[in-house]
Amino acid sequence: MRHRVAGRILKRTVGQRRALFRSLICDLIRHERIETTEGKARAVRGDAEKIITLAKRGDLVARRQASQTVADPELLKKLFDEVAPRYKDTPGGYTRLIKVGPRRGDAAPMVLLELVK
Repeated sequence: MRHRVAGRILKRTVGQRRALFRSLICDLIRHERIETTEGKARAVRGDAEKIITLAKRGDLVARRQASQTVADPELLKKLFDEVAPRYKDTPGGYTRLIKVGPRRGDAAPMVLLELVK
């Protein structure tokens, strides 16, 4: 039974899942738009919004907490200097999902996960 079990497993171990989420969040910050499967996008969307909310705080503690997920110093600088100020008056909803249809190889539902401008 899965009563009160939060999160998505995505048929991966804990370490693989963390690495996948970190890379998806870093790619989202780097390119501001990524195309991935619907399940992965829904799983990582909340974590990405939490990282942006941390960056909106802008203090040293928030920067250190965000660096646990975004390990690249250049991406961390972009997150705090470019992405977070864009949403300073927005209380949430920094990302959107746009369905693009099934993937050609296996018909997996694909979406665009992008930062709202």
